[in-house]
Amino acid sequence: MRATMMLADYAQIADGKLFISGGGWSSRGAGSLPCSVAVLFHVPWQETDKKTEFVLRLIDEDGRPVVQPNALDDTPVHIKGSFTARRPPDWAPGAEVNVPMTFNAVLDLKPNQRYSWTLEVNGQTDDAWRASFETRQAQQPVR
Repeated sequence: MRATMMLADYAQIADGKLFISGGGWSSRGAGSLPCSVAVLFHVPWQETDKKTEFVLRLIDEDGRPVVQPNALDDTPVHIKGSFTARRPPDWAPGAEVNVPMTFNAVLDLKPNQRYSWTLEVNGQTDDAWRASFETRQAQQPVR
């Protein structure tokens, strides 16, 4: 299994395709900010028609799970899900099947920090399944 990840201001799926707005950033201002993680799962032919489970986690620069400051509980920011990639009947055997997904959130993050979204697929991780970014110091208003 391969996966391609990208950070964006906003992302959505339509007609089986990813639509990404403001994509490819790696630095943001601090405080409350919209964040989308676009993931394109590249499913090998032999893994189609099987359930694939994944977990997307937000961690800090020390690898600790991030918890939002105003959360009602101490649950770390994460998304669990699953999908089954279906083999299109008219595709040649051996073809890779792409499964696009997007995850949109508004995060409240501290300034001058590094964060990463990490992906786990069927209990496996890969260094390539990481989308990292940093937060900048908040700008002072001009007077």
